[in-house]
Amino acid sequence: MAHDLMQYGQMVEDSLRGVVRSVLERTATDGLLGEHHFYIGFKTQFPGVEIPDHLGLQYPEEMTIVIQHKFWGLIVGEDAFEITLSFNGQGQRLFVPYAAMTSFLDPSVQFGLQFGQDGDNARPMPEPKADTPKPAPEEPAADSDGDSESRDSGNNVVTLDQFRKD
Repeated sequence: MAHDLMQYGQMVEDSLRGVVRSVLERTATDGLLGEHHFYIGFKTQFPGVEIPDHLGLQYPEEMTIVIQHKFWGLIVGEDAFEITLSFNGQGQRLFVPYAAMTSFLDPSVQFGLQFGQDGDNARPMPEPKADTPKPAPEEPAADSDGDSESRDSGNNVVTLDQFRKD
C-alpha cells in the first residue's frame, strides 16, 4: 500500500482542532450559550503548555479542564488559548496550544473529539467505550458543577485513529 505523503490524517486532525478554536472564539465573544460547557484534555508536558507548577506536579502527563462556571480572561489565538480557571478557589492561568489537546467534549449536546498525537512524545488515544460518552474529569476538576446526571445516548465522539494507516 502507498505511503500517505499528503498526510491526510494530520490535515483532518488540524481541521478538527480548528473546530475547537472556533468554539472557544465564540465563547470568548458571546460567553457560554445555553447549557454548553466543555471538557478539554491536554498533555501537560507538551511543548508550549504553561500551567502553574503545582498543577504540573499533580497532573504530570495529562489534565482535563472544565470550562463552565468559573473561568475568566479567555483569549483565543491561532495556535493556542489562554484561560484563568478556579482550582481550589484560586484563579490559575493556563496557556494551552491546540496541538497539546487530546480530547474535547461538550456533554450538553453529546459532542466529542479525540486527538492522536504525531511526533516523538506521541501516544495513540484509546478507542472510546460505547458506555462512556465523556471523559471523567481528574479530581479536583476545574469548574466542576457536581452534575452526576448520566449521559448515555447520542455518543458523537470522532476518533481519527481508525483512519490512520501505519
